[in-house]
Amino acid sequence: MTIVGAFSFPLGFLVLVAAIGLLWFLPPWRWYAKLGASVGALFLLTVGAGLGGQLQETGKADAKSVAPRTPSPKASPSRAVEPKAPDFRGKHLEVAEHTARDAGYITQRHDASAKHRAILLRSGWVVCFQQAKRETAGKVLTFAAVKAGEPCPEKDGEAIPWPTMPQLTGRTWQASVRALTDLGVDKDAIRAASHYLNDELPDGDHDAWRVCEQDPAEGASITAEVTLELAHPQVGCSQAGASLADRDADGDPDYRDHTDDRDRGTGSTGGSSGSAGGSTGAAGGSSGAVGGSTGDVGGSSGSAGGATGGGGSSSSGGGGAGIVHPGSYCAPAGATGVTRAGTSMVCGPGSDGRNRWRSG
Repeated sequence: MTIVGAFSFPLGFLVLVAAIGLLWFLPPWRWYAKLGASVGALFLLTVGAGLGGQLQETGKADAKSVAPRTPSPKASPSRAVEPKAPDFRGKHLEVAEHTARDAGYITQRHDASAKHRAILLRSGWVVCFQQAKRETAGKVLTFAAVKAGEPCPEKDGEAIPWPTMPQLTGRTWQASVRALTDLGVDKDAIRAASHYLNDELPDGDHDAWRVCEQDPAEGASITAEVTLELAHPQVGCSQAGASLADRDADGDPDYRDHTDDRDRGTGSTGGSSGSAGGSTGAAGGSSGAVGGSTGDVGGSSGSAGGATGGGGSSSSGGGGAGIVHPGSYCAPAGATGVTRAGTSMVCGPGSDGRNRWRSG
């Protein structure tokens, strides 16, 4: 009963009831012996129940002791969070470093290209890439930069992707600048020059001029300044180092010097004007001899005609018809003459300050 109660108290209790029943009816014991046996049986059941509980607790403890232990997950070491830094890309390296240091960063720098050049003058470099990290010494911000005017590589440490020079010959200045800036060339690095030695570009008004020569050549890398030699569309392009026609040698090419003394016929017009002036003077003198006071006027006309002849000689020299040409140079001021059409002309200052034949 004790053993049965140790394993199961309800079953032990049933065995106890059956044993007491048999104890009171079967043995020929006295009543006090039967009572003592019943109490003893109850005591044994209690002891068995207690032992059963002890065994259960021990079993639980043993079960706990042999139960496999699952290792508790350990907290993985958290990665150091990189500090968020301001974006300095596109800024000059010197400015970026000063600003970063004011924000509490330790700055480092290196060449962003594959050449690994030493950075000496920080103001001449521009930031392409940056990386912030936390070290024992503190927050560190590393800059990768290239020289000002250089394009940034695709990645830190790769070659600089210089733009390739296109074919610009024959294009206008305006179209050429647009094509170069679309490739990433700085507009300030594109320079215009006159293709001809004796021609000058008008300030800010050569958009329609066309490219005759380009430097660098087509297909070359644009690593520095681009130079485009231009010519007015009216004159076109010629060989390098050439000069435009300037028949009066006044420094202005014929295509834009519309009043210059051009050689339009045979001989020299100035000399013929002188001869014509002399003839006019002689005619004036003859009129003076015949007409008295009228002769005085004619003589004056003769003198003026002689002066005209001298003015014509000062123009270009040569023989031909006795006429003067409007706009050609003359001397002295005040001299008179006539054109081929018979229009009276006077020698006087022109728009350029030099004496030219003008209508009288």
